[in-house]
Amino acid sequence: MIIAQELDSQEGICQDVIFPPGDLYSDEPPLESELHLRQIILLLTCLEWLWRDRNDFYAAGNLTIYYSPRQRKSEYFRGPDFFVVLGCERKTRKSWVVWEEDGKYPNVILEILSDSTANTDKDLKKKIYQDTFRTPDYFWFDPYTQEFAGFHLVDGEYQPLQASEQGYLWSHQLGLYLGVYEGLLRFFTRDGQLVPTPKETADQIQKKAEQAEQKAEQAEQKAEQAEQKAERLAAKLRELNIDPDTI
Repeated sequence: MIIAQELDSQEGICQDVIFPPGDLYSDEPPLESELHLRQIILLLTCLEWLWRDRNDFYAAGNLTIYYSPRQRKSEYFRGPDFFVVLGCERKTRKSWVVWEEDGKYPNVILEILSDSTANTDKDLKKKIYQDTFRTPDYFWFDPYTQEFAGFHLVDGEYQPLQASEQGYLWSHQLGLYLGVYEGLLRFFTRDGQLVPTPKETADQIQKKAEQAEQKAEQAEQKAEQAEQKAERLAAKLRELNIDPDTI
């Protein structure tokens, strides 16, 4: 099998080493660039903030997924740039070990393209995620060229997702759109609203508070102006020997 041969040929790894449960640390190389790091952090931050009241998912970036049928660290592993697993306990992990997670694979995977990884992401990894992981939603994105594509698993094969009018792609698993916003990939709600970061949420709350305060000040000013106008009118009536209280 081509995939197995590719995975078994990794240099400097002993095929016979079996690690006990809990000792499987992530073994991913450094990220390609600062922009790759910012993209991963942005997605993690937004999703965890949006789902802050949920405890049934796990999201991570640049973390190793071990999936050896023989439960070996030295074979069959991949490290997606960003992935989400649904229906699991939300807790910190050293890595994602399929045989320690009731056989669960990611529900959503995103690879961030670069010159050195694009071909693998579009070919070998796509095939692994389709045929072995059976991951329902797969996306890739290039933060430099803005290339963005997504696929949904239908009858065992990835079918390209069709973009919305805004250019967003729907994730069936997350119940969210993904789309490019200010040069980076972001989440959007079903009605097209940007999923904010905690800071953006705080800024929105502060802005609304300032707007409410401004409206209150404007209403107070109008009330004062109306009162002053009424006082001037009453004074004018008194000049004409008319008691304003009798009108």
